[in-house]
Amino acid sequence: MIWTWCSSLAMAGAFFLTGCATVARHGPPAERAEEMGRSMAHRSLGLPPEIENRVLAIDPEHVTRQDIADTLSITPAPRIINIHGGIYPVYLEMISFAEFLVGMGYPRASLTNPVDGSYSFSCYESSTKIAGFIAWHYEREGLRPAIVGHSQGGFQVVKILRALAGLSGDQLAVWNSQTGKMENRYDVVDPLTGKFRPVVGLQLPFATAVGSGGFTRFMPNQWSMFGRLRMIPDSVEEFTGFYKGLDPFGGDFLGFGPANHNYPSGQARVRNVKLPLAYGHVSVPNTRHLLKNPAIVEWVNQYQPPNGAANTDQAEADLSHRFNSWESRHILWAAEVWFSIKKHWVIELQRAIRAERALARSSEKP
Repeated sequence: MIWTWCSSLAMAGAFFLTGCATVARHGPPAERAEEMGRSMAHRSLGLPPEIENRVLAIDPEHVTRQDIADTLSITPAPRIINIHGGIYPVYLEMISFAEFLVGMGYPRASLTNPVDGSYSFSCYESSTKIAGFIAWHYEREGLRPAIVGHSQGGFQVVKILRALAGLSGDQLAVWNSQTGKMENRYDVVDPLTGKFRPVVGLQLPFATAVGSGGFTRFMPNQWSMFGRLRMIPDSVEEFTGFYKGLDPFGGDFLGFGPANHNYPSGQARVRNVKLPLAYGHVSVPNTRHLLKNPAIVEWVNQYQPPNGAANTDQAEADLSHRFNSWESRHILWAAEVWFSIKKHWVIELQRAIRAERALARSSEKP
């Protein structure tokens, strides 16, 4: 009887969640795409030596508001690939999150599709296609993108990582982000070395998923992830998985127990964070409102993730004494993700600067 009820609820939920939060992508005319391609062809970061030195001096684990205002604000930033979930209006939550990042100092150009200005991909778009977009952007921008997935978007994050790790095939095609079309190649020019490298094997700096699991596993487009969703391959350096209790659509066993914990298949650094029960499955990325209170913005900027397991329910209770609970809703998720994004912003810039300097030194040798 219980199994019948659960199966019925799962199927009903699956039907509801397929509410087509898809994005129709149309590239520009061919001549415009060619012009845009020339303008986006990768060049060096082009930063003055004094700015490069200031970037190299920043501690990635302690990026301050002043670091962002004085230095990072005048540098490029890694592209953020946001992937929203399946319920139709949920893409609005990812727009809210993107606006939060902009308000915290992240460049809007690194958050939007260069053609249509959209802030996120749909969870129903092909994971191999998104992986091809990632490779295309890395080739042109010189900074490895990061991925943020919500609900079914978190499934897509792991699918992308599996594709980049070669677990979905030996080859991955490059997809042109301006035309929305697949290119007839499976390699890119690595901007840090100037040499060709396959798309398969590209390692990203950071990826995260929130509210992925639960009854959404029953959806046909997610059946391939049974037994694979929690295993994080080495195609990402650092991964954070977020879950919460009493979440039938995003948590296994209603979000309780170790079934919700991600783990590395190799050397990837994986963290698991249990969010407060008060957080809603659909609304977690809704974070733009945090910008309205300068004290909240300062708290988020100063946030340092705790070592080991975190008691987020207690942290949420402590915050309720400090801030209005409505003004500060979803603050812990926002602070965790912002910490990782600005950290890898610095790391990617430092990586590119050092690579450019090494190439310059080698070209000077007789």
